[in-house]
Amino acid sequence: MEKKRILIVEDDPNISEIVSLYLKKEGYQVDKEVDGKKGYEKFLANAYGLIILDLMLPSMDGYEICKKVRETSNVPIIMLTAKGEQEEKIKGLEIGADDYLPKPFDVRELMARVAANLRRRELDREESAGEGDRRLAYDTLIFNKEAFEVSLDGVAMELPRREAQLLKYLMEYPNRVFTRTELIENIWGWDFEGEDRVVDLYIKRLRQRLNPEKEASWSIATVWGIGYKFEVNRT
Repeated sequence: MEKKRILIVEDDPNISEIVSLYLKKEGYQVDKEVDGKKGYEKFLANAYGLIILDLMLPSMDGYEICKKVRETSNVPIIMLTAKGEQEEKIKGLEIGADDYLPKPFDVRELMARVAANLRRRELDREESAGEGDRRLAYDTLIFNKEAFEVSLDGVAMELPRREAQLLKYLMEYPNRVFTRTELIENIWGWDFEGEDRVVDLYIKRLRQRLNPEKEASWSIATVWGIGYKFEVNRT
């Protein structure tokens, strides 16, 4: 896998420098910024493979940066949160972060998470490119598996990677019911340490984004007491 350029937005110079040194040792190109607004401007001016984003920043906090990034990009975002602040983690995932790590953290664990998120992005593309049927289509909702892109009513949509993964997985098995545990194992991986509530948050976000202009034959349905399914009316 080609080494990527990574942006660190962290106002603690000690943390930023240590993380940068570790990343460079692994062969990554690294840009650093201590100010939130300047960090976002760097994102706009450059192409990054991943962003490491602190929450508490001057000028613009991590939540605001994450929301703005998600308006135009599905680049993986690892958010750094205060230790034990569960609501911070949930809010970060709600607005589009792919992963989170509480402070203080072991830099080696952060390196492993960086590698895992980049590897999963590459696997998404490789798996999609290798599939025979290159698109999933229901009415005006189209998932191009080769490009890993989604469009609705002819308009391209920028979905965060895990949202796109979840949508693709559900669309591949129309009308099949999945439990939250099954979705976590297949989308987040068996080593995911968070709560199954994360599935509800991602489903909620997908529903908010996917609003077709006309009544559709599909929906992301809740099966009470079990989980979710991509429901398709075949009549």
